[in-house]
Amino acid sequence: MKTQQTVSQFEAELFRPQKPGDDRSWIFCLIPKEVSDTLPRRGRTTVNAVINGHSFQVTLEPDGTLSHWLKLSKELQEAVGVTDGDTFTIEVSSVDEEPDPEVPADLEEALSASSDARRTWDATTSIARLDWIHWVVSAKQSKTREKRIRDACDMLAAGKKRVCCFDPSGFYSKSFKAPEPVINNQS
Repeated sequence: MKTQQTVSQFEAELFRPQKPGDDRSWIFCLIPKEVSDTLPRRGRTTVNAVINGHSFQVTLEPDGTLSHWLKLSKELQEAVGVTDGDTFTIEVSSVDEEPDPEVPADLEEALSASSDARRTWDATTSIARLDWIHWVVSAKQSKTREKRIRDACDMLAAGKKRVCCFDPSGFYSKSFKAPEPVINNQS
């Protein structure tokens, strides 16, 4: 799906998340609502970004308030020369066409086991695939994730190209939100 190119520049502060999961090296920044409003979708969306002259492509995550947040891996932090607590200028622009998302191994395995599901999957758009993946990976428990993979394959095998009843922005279900930042004196 082609989108209209938008370019926005803003100041952002980098935060360390309170609950980083298994990988404690990543940090994040919040995308201002007025910048998110210029992007093609409220759910996951890929942008071209520039920090300190370093260009990269990244997928922004929905924050549940119709805006987005940006996760910076340790490698990306080192490449652009930033760390938590830094304030920096970032430029983001929508991509011309949403790239095909990386399919998680467990979903790929299930799709490979069902030729009907695979046929429909291959006939969907990148945006639709992104939403299917987002629905699967947003499960909080492994049992829920496994069920969503089975349900996804069943729906795809039946010819359904879009996941139903899924709000990719998290606004209506509040299923997505930006991480809580570590407060200055917390560790």
